[in-house]
Amino acid sequence: MTPNLILYAVPFFLITVILESYVVFKQHRDFVETKDSLTSIGLGLGNLFIGLLTKSVIYVSYFYVYDHWRIFDLSIAWWWVWVFAFFADDFTYYWFHRISHEVRYFWASHMVHHSSPKYNLAAALRQTWTGNLSGAFLFYIWILLLGVHPFIVFFFQQISLLYQYWIHTELIKKMPAWFEYIFNTPSHHRVHHGTDLDYLDTNYAGILIIWDRMFGSFQQENQRPHYGLTKQIESYNPAKIAFFEWVQIVKDIFHSKSLSAAWKYVIGPPGWSPDGSRLTVEQMRQQNKLKKNEQGTED
Repeated sequence: MTPNLILYAVPFFLITVILESYVVFKQHRDFVETKDSLTSIGLGLGNLFIGLLTKSVIYVSYFYVYDHWRIFDLSIAWWWVWVFAFFADDFTYYWFHRISHEVRYFWASHMVHHSSPKYNLAAALRQTWTGNLSGAFLFYIWILLLGVHPFIVFFFQQISLLYQYWIHTELIKKMPAWFEYIFNTPSHHRVHHGTDLDYLDTNYAGILIIWDRMFGSFQQENQRPHYGLTKQIESYNPAKIAFFEWVQIVKDIFHSKSLSAAWKYVIGPPGWSPDGSRLTVEQMRQQNKLKKNEQGTED
């Protein structure tokens, strides 16, 4: 069984969160708030606890697929298998992450990570309690079908999470240009967490930012982002945040006037509504474009 690297890293997470908070306090900056950080830590610990309960199901599922359905026999001792698995994992993370912003069912779990109006190392710990339960792990099945051992898949999933921890900070402005071009960085990921219209639904990268450059979702950091959700939850209660969007989905389904509308509330993009009373990111951009065109006409 793959060692739980995330569990071993918990002391490092807590120490660095405290150190960052101290530096921010000494510099009289505004991106750390005690209650917000404690909420993030609470969500992180909840994610860790639930993960210990759900990982056994994922292990069984992955090994069943690998043992019974794999197409090739790829030895764990072959170095190129590890290289392939790294790129396959990061590629899969990109698309799963992107889908998590484009399909409300998956957004219901992922929005937890975006719920903090602050951007700091503590916010990196603000993780979902329902991701595994909603089937996020199924996105990686194709790697197992090709014959990559589950040990390797689990390993790179954890490496991806560990890598993404350090990019949740405003203390690091820019990395060297070559690094910024290839890898995900604090600058790139700040954009991803921004609620500014130009920043919404961009920079989905895990480790490699090249996927965003390849698939048209890359956005440069031009100004300091505003963080959180387009409509903030306004709560420090970890449980409320963890289940907030799921509750909203149930309410929307209950009040739906048709099966079609109920279905779209689940699998449509976040913000979809049948009457336009709420807007998706694409609709917000279209609306903003129309306003600019109207202003240009008036001028």
